[in-house]
Amino acid sequence: MGSESVLRAPASALLLTRLGMERGVPAAESLRGTGLRMADLANPDQPVTAAQEMTVIANLVRTLGDPPGLGLDAGLRYHLTTYGIWGFALISSPTLRSAISVGLRYLDLTYSFCRMTPVEAGDELTLVLDASAAPEELRRFLLERDAAAIHTIQRELLAAPSRLHRVSFAFAPPAGGLARYTEVFGLRPEFGAAADSVSFDRASLDSPLPQAEPLTASLAEAQCRRLLEQRRTRTGLPNRVREVLLGRPQAPPTVVEVASRLHLSPRTLRRRLSEEGTSYRCLLDEVREELADELLDAGRLTVEEVAHRLGYAETSSFTHAFRRWKGVSPRAHRRAVRAHPRPGHR
Repeated sequence: MGSESVLRAPASALLLTRLGMERGVPAAESLRGTGLRMADLANPDQPVTAAQEMTVIANLVRTLGDPPGLGLDAGLRYHLTTYGIWGFALISSPTLRSAISVGLRYLDLTYSFCRMTPVEAGDELTLVLDASAAPEELRRFLLERDAAAIHTIQRELLAAPSRLHRVSFAFAPPAGGLARYTEVFGLRPEFGAAADSVSFDRASLDSPLPQAEPLTASLAEAQCRRLLEQRRTRTGLPNRVREVLLGRPQAPPTVVEVASRLHLSPRTLRRRLSEEGTSYRCLLDEVREELADELLDAGRLTVEEVAHRLGYAETSSFTHAFRRWKGVSPRAHRRAVRAHPRPGHR
């Protein structure tokens, strides 16, 4: 699932607003239509919805004329410290591979609007970025931002000059040239590719990180888990949709059926969920991920039985979805839980 389904800290909206101010866009213009003020963004306890942050991005892109590379300049500002406990969990991880795994497991604590799917093949581990749920006119910005942010995070994790193994974008190369892209990534990205992605050299994945600390990493991950659970606590329409979905996990109702149960038209349901910063698909993913966690951790069902309980016709489809959520297979997740049981699990 993507972090569009969870409330966010204000750091990203503040960072984006300041980027606009540096380029001559008044804060009031960047925040137009959000109901937020600069004073709100200075309060670390101020919740920001995905819809509000997306409005800030849309205002910036529209006002500045959508220049190529704007997302790169934004992404370079997302340091590990920008993400709070999520960044702390990554930097204390033992290796780059484990940091990537933790990062994907708690991706909803970041500011990304992209789904990220890890694919390991040959000499690379590739994160495939999918921004298809975002408005088309904002996708280039979002993809640029995430790719540059991932590059920034990698450099800070390794505490040394480093670069990604490969960067690919499905959009066409910018008419103004590739100098800024090459400068940011230290290599020339591929444009017009089959997918948007960033790749890491497998040879670097299992080397110890300079600030690795196992106990700190464990505590930080536990805090990430608690924070994510708090942010997922829902009221209003999203919670009502979740209740409907939880009632039939083995045969999830369609969006039309959910709308009928809630006495809404499908169009109204989609619109109102979008206003809350989520969607039917995100909520279904959220419910399935939570149930998968519980069923796998309990250990009484096989992976095939868990897949069936969650409405997957094929175990392979469940495994693919679970890798997207957690970055590992269901069996690997179960082995990790058994090796390091969570409080309350045996």
